[in-house]
Amino acid sequence: MSPNSKRGPRSDALRNATVLLDAARQLVEEVGNEITLDEVARRAGVGNATLYRHFPTREDLLAAVYADEVANLCRHGAQLLGAPSPLDALFSWLDEFVVHVATKRPLALAATEGPGGRRGHRFETWHSSITATATDLVHRAQPALRPGLTAADVLALASGAALTTDTAQARRLVGFLRTGLAAPTGSAERDDQGFGS
Repeated sequence: MSPNSKRGPRSDALRNATVLLDAARQLVEEVGNEITLDEVARRAGVGNATLYRHFPTREDLLAAVYADEVANLCRHGAQLLGAPSPLDALFSWLDEFVVHVATKRPLALAATEGPGGRRGHRFETWHSSITATATDLVHRAQPALRPGLTAADVLALASGAALTTDTAQARRLVGFLRTGLAAPTGSAERDDQGFGS
């Protein structure tokens, strides 16, 4: 058997997993999280047996879709570490983060509603990835931020904005956060922002 033929089944499996994830993502965007595995298999053009081999439960499939969303968010954060302005990079990512929280949280909850404590494990993994990304961006922007500010502070503030209002307002609030989180550059600016007293 040739090396290429040995790689065939793995290539097919990877292709099937990718097609299934794409189909699930499309369906979630169209109809929300209440998708069924049968619908996903039909959209992907594969049999139910193929779907169950990759994703035994609906929660497994939704978790894979959400994990991709987290990976994309973190990947963008890593790319922004090379941006010329560390402060611009941080707030560009925070803008994306609040949209993520506001629009993807229901998916995260649906992906972790299975039994056996899976919610805690999966949330811990996703939270760790997002926190690590935020930490890198905050660390790089630290000279332009208020002393003592941590990634946990930034994420808590941004998450609060995302969870208490709609997406557009959350993005607006993050814009306001920038003037509150940035290090003061002069007394006039402090007075204008309400930090002079």
